[in-house]
Amino acid sequence: MDWKPEIPRWRQVYALLEERIDDGTYPPGTRLPSALDLQEETGVSPVTARRVLKELREAGLAYMEPGIGTFVARLPEPPKG
Repeated sequence: MDWKPEIPRWRQVYALLEERIDDGTYPPGTRLPSALDLQEETGVSPVTARRVLKELREAGLAYMEPGIGTFVARLPEPPKG
């Protein structure tokens, strides 16, 4: 990733996944990358990768199935304008 030093890394990875949810790359019900997959793709720490998934769940964008993974919980909002 091309990191912006003024923005926390977890927020940048969160924004990446949020964008993928909104653009349909990850449609509702789709399993999101695991924390390990996020680490490998973005180079963030294990703590940061887990935080991103936790924040997505807290925002209502994802839900967890224990022992299975984290899944997209909603349809993307229509574009504004």
